Amino acid sequence: MIWFLKCDMVSLMNRRQAILKFCQFVAASPLLKADRKYSDLADPLLKQANVFDFAKLARAKLDPLAWDYLDEGSDDEVSLHANRTHFNDIVIRPHFLINDVSTIDTSVTLFGKKLTQPIYLSITGGKNCFIPNGEQETALAAGTSNSMLITGGGINNILSAGKGPKVWWQFTTAAEFRTKNQMAEFAERIEDQGCSGISVTVDIYHVSHRERSMHNGLVRNWCQDKGIPRNERGELVYKPDDVLWTAGDVPTPRPFATPKWDTLQRLREASRLPVVVKGVMTAEDTELAVKNGMSGVIVSNHGARQLDQVGSTIEALPECVQAAGGKIPVLVDGGFRRGTDVFKALALGATAVGIGRPYLWGLAAFGQSGVVRIMDILRAELAADMGMAGTGKISEINRSFVRIRS
Repeated sequence: MIWFLKCDMVSLMNRRQAILKFCQFVAASPLLKADRKYSDLADPLLKQANVFDFAKLARAKLDPLAWDYLDEGSDDEVSLHANRTHFNDIVIRPHFLINDVSTIDTSVTLFGKKLTQPIYLSITGGKNCFIPNGEQETALAAGTSNSMLITGGGINNILSAGKGPKVWWQFTTAAEFRTKNQMAEFAERIEDQGCSGISVTVDIYHVSHRERSMHNGLVRNWCQDKGIPRNERGELVYKPDDVLWTAGDVPTPRPFATPKWDTLQRLREASRLPVVVKGVMTAEDTELAVKNGMSGVIVSNHGARQLDQVGSTIEALPECVQAAGGKIPVLVDGGFRRGTDVFKALALGATAVGIGRPYLWGLAAFGQSGVVRIMDILRAELAADMGMAGTGKISEINRSFVRIRS
């Protein structure tokens, strides 16, 4: 009898210790740390629950023409909607008790550069319609949030001051490279500025058909200059030589031939920097990128702003990953709004994910601090999703974590 009593007491003590340890675990849980005191929420920047909340603020703040320019896609906007809806065709398959999820590491390494998260700031044009000096504000935000940025240029002062992103790529269409010497001079110049890679966009050689901006009478140069010009009565102010976005215009011949694969091959040979092809949507083009010595591809439909009816990027991602065969990294952008979206892309084989409109929403609503907050939210969502799916590291995410509905 005494022996049984001792066993009961030991068992009771073990249960108490287990309960105590569980309480200590809960107290240290990142879920509790995600909560904030009421007094901490005086800052309106912290009141947004997700990136969609920033879209509402941006729309309310922006000129209606600027909002349509930001939000629109081309033609019937079929691909614009597909970029979002096709995420619902992918189901996350959690795997428990295999990986340690006590700490979550969202870092990845891309071309020898360590990134805090597999989410980067894609190239976007026309930022001055959303905020003055939009590219510079974005570069400052990339530096603050330690995010990789693809830029169209104009941030030299930010970079020289040491306030820009630690990792950034230069955007180009490669159309301006007529000789190998020009390519080498370009690559050398941006490398001296600290550039980490060259992103060549291949789907932008013709003006797309964007009907919202046509109906609004938008002049495209406004968004490259000082924004939407209105007089004191709120009327649009046009100059005689302003070129409106209109329909029915057959593309005029360009003064120079557009680049081909051998152009990019020469660029790759002329530069020590990685050359990544942006705008790939098929296995065939991915195979050609590998064959021609490209460093990587970005699966992208230009935010559904160029050719419509090409489907979603998340839909095109698996065939491009398969075609790459692990020889080059495959990145993707287009429609990413949630941590679960990023998780699904990583499970399908993407190395990193680019965002465009979400950070522009943050930029329009709060300036550079809004961009930083967007990155904070997406990284936090991804980290929580990883932990709940049963993985603590990006390297542990694989194809078994998702299935695609038939």
